[in-house]
Amino acid sequence: MRAAPGARPEETAMSRAASIPIIPASFFGMVLGLVGLGTAWRAAAQLWGAPAVIGESVMLLGVVVWAVVLVLYAAKWFVARGLAIDEARHAVQCCFIGLAGVATLLVALAALPYARPLAFVLFGLGALFTLGFAVWRTGGLWHGDREAAATTPVLYLPTVAGGFVTATAASAFGLRDVAQLAFGAALLSWLAIESVLLHRFYTAPRLSAALRPTLGIQLAPPAVGGVAWLSLGGDPGGVVALGLLGYALLQALVLLRLLPFIREHGVSAGYWAFSFGATALATLSLRVAASGTTPFVTGLAPLIFVAANVLVVGLAVGTLRLLLAGKLIAPAAPLPQPAPAATLGPAH
Repeated sequence: MRAAPGARPEETAMSRAASIPIIPASFFGMVLGLVGLGTAWRAAAQLWGAPAVIGESVMLLGVVVWAVVLVLYAAKWFVARGLAIDEARHAVQCCFIGLAGVATLLVALAALPYARPLAFVLFGLGALFTLGFAVWRTGGLWHGDREAAATTPVLYLPTVAGGFVTATAASAFGLRDVAQLAFGAALLSWLAIESVLLHRFYTAPRLSAALRPTLGIQLAPPAVGGVAWLSLGGDPGGVVALGLLGYALLQALVLLRLLPFIREHGVSAGYWAFSFGATALATLSLRVAASGTTPFVTGLAPLIFVAANVLVVGLAVGTLRLLLAGKLIAPAAPLPQPAPAATLGPAH
């Protein structure tokens, strides 16, 4: 859409914004779910001889979604800069920005068997963005002045998800020392944040309906952490891998119990928050089963794998329906207004 002659810059930006979808950073979660499912299919191909083309096709779809979301999100900073800044200052939505780096790391892993130099460049860019955003976001959190309503599992995304995926990707590129550093940062961040979240769940008012889908992220740390541990050379039949798998299974069962509570929000793209943890759980169970020393997990792995596929396919179909109905992009979940002093700094 061309601006009228003599239009002011802000009017030109508004006309451009009207023709470009203004997407939230949380859409990068779709990439995590799709590439995560492709990773699970790669593990299934190694363990069961499943058709490799399925996993690679799902990963290709994830790469395409990543490219589209990345372009649209970058465009948001040019055509709707005010909205982008508001999102970056939002106490909950800002954490999803970190998924841009995590998604890029996963795309690097998807591309690794086909174009190692390009994959390494993507790894470097993804790792640097992930680290930079994690430091910025954590520094904002240390300012304090937060409402309890803003404390949700999205707090895991910058440091925990970012650190564990960096560890997995760095291992794939042979950067063992980098992988170990990232794993340690993610593991200790997870333990610290988990205690804060559980205290909030136990003692503060219940999450608003719009924020409840973020509970799906609760599944990710033990599952993604387990995959990262195995990428570092951990014993797939050892106590650490099985312990992380056990805790991930516990989280999955708790989330199943909470589904009626979570679904009060209705259908939305926010349910992709479940996908990365679910697909990582499938990958972890398959790699543990491949050790040949865990008969119980060997029997359980197919069920988890099928459940992850059903979840991601269901999310993809639901997302397409929302897109066709013009309801895919929803406004950010409202939060209590922060104290005046808090509005002058970065997101807390």
